[in-house]
Amino acid sequence: PYLGGAELAERLSSLRPGMRVLYMSGYTQESVPLRRTIAPGVALLQKPFTPPMLLRAVREVLDTAPAATAQHQPH
Repeated sequence: PYLGGAELAERLSSLRPGMRVLYMSGYTQESVPLRRTIAPGVALLQKPFTPPMLLRAVREVLDTAPAATAQHQPH
């Protein structure tokens, strides 16, 4: 509960190399909180979203090479 998404993804990726990540946020990718935690091009689904949008985003992440979905910027 005390970790942000990028920190959680970083910790889990050491346990599961190649893990895919889909970030979900109410912020836009250009907002300050997200610019500090995730790199441009990382999969981001903005809230609000519909079930079909979620399914499409998950499918895109699963179809993408693992390295492109699990990147993040250092703090």
